Amino acid sequence: MPTAAADITITVMNTDSRTALLRLMQLVSPSLPVGGFTYSQGIEWAAEAGWIANVEDLETWLSDLLRHSLARLDVPVLARLYRACEQGDRAQLQQWTDYLVACRETAELRAEEANRGRALADLLASLAVSQAAEWRATLVKAQVAGFALAAVQWSVPLQETALGYIWSWLENMVLAAVKIIPLGQTAGQQLLQRLIVGVPAAVETGLVLDDRQLGACSPALAIASSQHETQYTRLYRS
Repeated sequence: MPTAAADITITVMNTDSRTALLRLMQLVSPSLPVGGFTYSQGIEWAAEAGWIANVEDLETWLSDLLRHSLARLDVPVLARLYRACEQGDRAQLQQWTDYLVACRETAELRAEEANRGRALADLLASLAVSQAAEWRATLVKAQVAGFALAAVQWSVPLQETALGYIWSWLENMVLAAVKIIPLGQTAGQQLLQRLIVGVPAAVETGLVLDDRQLGACSPALAIASSQHETQYTRLYRS
């Protein structure tokens, strides 16, 4: 039986909204040349040590990081960087970028921020993103700074920016684990489907924290990352 017209709701995005969505997709794409696929953030050592031996272990690892690290450090810092870019406040951009880098527990994690930050800063400058060249000295310190600037300049709303940031991290971690553990591609996609459910809550949590509530608690990540620095055989840079 046909559905009555009154029961049908059609959402039409305007051209600016569609363009912003496409820009966000560009920003989180695995093809973005920032080297995201070269990092495992300790998963490589955790797998060798037997901490992560199957998809269930991986799900626990990533869901814990999502709740206790991404939601309580990355997302709230991203929000502060986003607002600094909106206001053209370079001092605040510098302060929160330095804060995030200081919260990275190991040399490898700090090097990852710098490597990816430099790559994204150069890319944004080549794309003629406003302020990318002028603020390069800050943007090269951490990828999230350039991510925030691009989102603001491309008119991507903050909540969608945070969702995209977490999605990009989650996809890279699962893709790395598929090769390391190893897992089948289907198992990886099934895991992503389950983990995605917790992403909106992580964003909601991160966007309401005040400055005194910021900070990650991920000792297992710190141990795995520091041990990976001297791991004898490895595929990933962290």
